[in-house]
Amino acid sequence: MLRLIAGRAGGLVARRATVALTTGSSARMASHGHEVAETMDMSRPMYWDRLDIPLPEKLYKDELTDADKSLKQKEKGPWSQLTNEEKIALYRLMFRQTYPEMKQPRSEWKTVLGGIFIFVGFTGLVVWWQRVYVYPPRPRTFDDEWRAKQLQRMLDMRVNPIEGLSAKWDYEKGQWK
Repeated sequence: MLRLIAGRAGGLVARRATVALTTGSSARMASHGHEVAETMDMSRPMYWDRLDIPLPEKLYKDELTDADKSLKQKEKGPWSQLTNEEKIALYRLMFRQTYPEMKQPRSEWKTVLGGIFIFVGFTGLVVWWQRVYVYPPRPRTFDDEWRAKQLQRMLDMRVNPIEGLSAKWDYEKGQWK
């Protein structure tokens, strides 16, 4: 039986590989009914807002508009002629966030804590369900009444009278030593 299944699977894989080699990737992808995602070149520098790296490898905005280009030309002149809004716009061309914006507390902890509570709650429900429907009832030997009778029986039989349980019981007074 396994040989039959392995033979069929091997034949399907071999046929698929031959079709893929002869038809090319466009025909192969068209048969799946969806488009191929565009790949990113990870060898090029990327922009990151990080506290430990003050100058990222590339600027935040690569493609500049006409207003941005004129602002860049104005940047080459004296900075005393620039307004505060222009200085901020120049900063935003290079960086997406300022340090205070990066240091602002995020509300990510709420999501993490909520996920933990959901997981613990679900686990509690599973344990309760197992206790009610899966596990057998608790043995009678775990009851306090049974354990007291067992202890009394061991004392009456004088089990281990030299160093054990019976050695710690005073038989004349009827209490522990």
